[in-house]
Amino acid sequence: MPRLTVVGSVNLDLVMRVPRLPVAGETVTDGQYSRHPGGKGANQALAARRMEADVSLIAAVGDDETAESALSLLEEAGVDLSRCWVHETLPTGVAVILVDAHGENQIAVAPGANRSLTAEVLELGGDESVICQLEIPIETVQAAAASTTGFFCLNAAPARTVPKDVLKRADVVVVNEVEHATIGVDLSEISGLVALTLGSMGATLYRHGRAVARATPPPVDVVDTVGAGDCFVAALTVSLLEGLSPELALQRAVIAGALATTVEGAQPSMPTRAAVDAVMAS
Repeated sequence: MPRLTVVGSVNLDLVMRVPRLPVAGETVTDGQYSRHPGGKGANQALAARRMEADVSLIAAVGDDETAESALSLLEEAGVDLSRCWVHETLPTGVAVILVDAHGENQIAVAPGANRSLTAEVLELGGDESVICQLEIPIETVQAAAASTTGFFCLNAAPARTVPKDVLKRADVVVVNEVEHATIGVDLSEISGLVALTLGSMGATLYRHGRAVARATPPPVDVVDTVGAGDCFVAALTVSLLEGLSPELALQRAVIAGALATTVEGAQPSMPTRAAVDAVMAS
């Protein structure tokens, strides 16, 4: 069982399913409302746990009822939350998500306590294997990258500029097309793997700008794409930690991400290892 620490965000997702996504200034009615635990860090922690890794989450939440809801599935799954801390005044992060009839989405986030997860409060060291994303202060990501000698995965999402020292430290950087364009040429200059996700077209692994593996997803009935990228990140990292080849790790991650689109909500949609491996073996 791989041991993995996720350093990242915790949100409560307020989801509205609508017939279509509104354009600027437009109101779309006939929506269906639900709430789900979310946040890229929490999503990836739960996804890795369902892939049967031993997972610890380092995150910040508010002193409010929202935190209990946001952490509920992680606690139920057995993710170690002992390094999550509670900010006395900032609220737990919240994401407002619109999802259309085809599963496409628009997301706006109020980070709240996630902004308080600073380098000064980071409890990390030794040879821990780590996943980071960019919904927390970039200085915290830098500190996490420098604080451990273990495997380091950077999910460079949401799109923003990333310091070169973090990119060079990463064993794998996961980006979508927008994030890839934001970082640019620096991605071709690092020694680690770069995983470029392409939605329904699958994903490609690169090293030094050259493709080393490609994978396409199985056919699925898409309900909701929220969290699929986080599921991909977790499954890829766990698979590489288990010693799978880049080709098999990528295939497994693409299958996991595809299965995550078949259930509503980010965390509720994270598939089990058994479900992923059953598709992989078919």
